Amino acid sequence: MQSKLRETLTGGLVPVVLALAMAQTAAAQSSGSMAHASHSASDGNTISQSLFGKVRAATRRFLDVNVAMHEGWIPATPCVSGPDAGAMGVHFVLPGRLADGVVNPDEPEALIYEPMANGALRLVGVEFIVFASDWAGLHPDGSTPAVDGHLTNFVPEPNRFGLHAFYELHVWAWEHNPSGTFADWNTNVSCDNQPGE
Repeated sequence: MQSKLRETLTGGLVPVVLALAMAQTAAAQSSGSMAHASHSASDGNTISQSLFGKVRAATRRFLDVNVAMHEGWIPATPCVSGPDAGAMGVHFVLPGRLADGVVNPDEPEALIYEPMANGALRLVGVEFIVFASDWAGLHPDGSTPAVDGHLTNFVPEPNRFGLHAFYELHVWAWEHNPSGTFADWNTNVSCDNQPGE
C-alpha cells in the first residue's frame, strides 16, 4: 500500500498540483453542527476554540465536496491511511495556496474527505501546509510557522509523500479525533471505502 501511495503521489497528482500551484502563484504575482466544538481536557488537548471555530466557519460550505470542486479545489491524493492505525483521508487542495508561503487560519491549503460506502466524500478536517523554502523566503528570521498560535509540524525530505520539506498542521474540525484535534492521524477516519482498494 505504501509503495502504491508513493508511486501515485510522486508520479501522479502531487507533482501536477504543485506545478499548477507554482504557475498560478507566478501568474498572480505578475499581473453539521458545533457538536465537536466543545472538547474536554480529557482528550489530551488544550484546543483553541478560536482556531477550531475559524476552520469550521471557513469550511462549512465545503461539507458538499461539489461546492469545493466548483470553487477550484482539486483532489491531490488518494485516501491516505496511517502507518499503524487510522487515516487522514483524501486531500483536496487549492493550488494557489500551496506555494504562497503563508498560513492563514481562515484559508487551509487542504480539505480532507473520508470516502464513504455509498461513494460520497465526507469532510472530516483540514490541513495547513507551507513548503519550508517558501516560508524561509518570506521569514528570514528562521521562525517556525504557526496557525493561530499553534506551531506546525516539520516534515523533512525525503518523506513518504515525495515532497520537498514542508510544515503542516491538521485540524479535525468535522470528525472527533481520539488522539487530539491537531494529531496527524485520526482513528475515526478510514480508507476502507476508497474506490479501487
